[in-house]
Amino acid sequence: MEGISGTPALPFYDRRAAGLMLARALYPRDRCVVLGIARGGVVVAAAVAGAVHASLDVIVVRKVGHPMQPELAIGAVCADGDGVTTEHAAGLPKHVVTALFAAAREQAAALEQRLRGDQPALEIQGRPVIIVDDGIATSATMLCAVAAARKRNANFITVAVPVAPADCAALLRPHCDELVVLVASRDLPFAVGRFYFSFGEVSDARVREELERARERSA
Repeated sequence: MEGISGTPALPFYDRRAAGLMLARALYPRDRCVVLGIARGGVVVAAAVAGAVHASLDVIVVRKVGHPMQPELAIGAVCADGDGVTTEHAAGLPKHVVTALFAAAREQAAALEQRLRGDQPALEIQGRPVIIVDDGIATSATMLCAVAAARKRNANFITVAVPVAPADCAALLRPHCDELVVLVASRDLPFAVGRFYFSFGEVSDARVREELERARERSA
């Protein structure tokens, strides 16, 4: 596929367009909840939830970066404290890992408070969930989100993203009940934003707007 200029067109215009494309590849179950990983994943998830007539909620996960290479994930942690580690944590002193996870947990809790306000998390026990992000650069964040949903007793977990590295997709597959990736890329170096025409920062206010719109739709 080519763009107007003759150069190859990018797969996704923006996060909302990616969400609408993703929704067409999904088969939502009754009483489904779509969980968007903050922040950018919520915009994709909102489009998915609207298209498949599902409830929308946010899940906050913070990547824990290596102290010498912050872009390299040694793990990820949710606002409630549940976390996962990667092989990149090996060799680091335990007290360093503990401190890094504690700091990331505090950041996640603060962000969740800003995004939720006084709105409680939706109940997902016994319900199918679709966990959505705008893309996967490393598997740590999504693995943490899946583990958190399992702990909350979701009964069927679908991981759905517009784009992911092919090796991360293969790694995630055993951890969820269903995996939907529109573009499984082998490009190196990999960057999620390279697959979007418009991939700007998503503000807290935008996330709150998407969540409020979804609540109004459900009401």
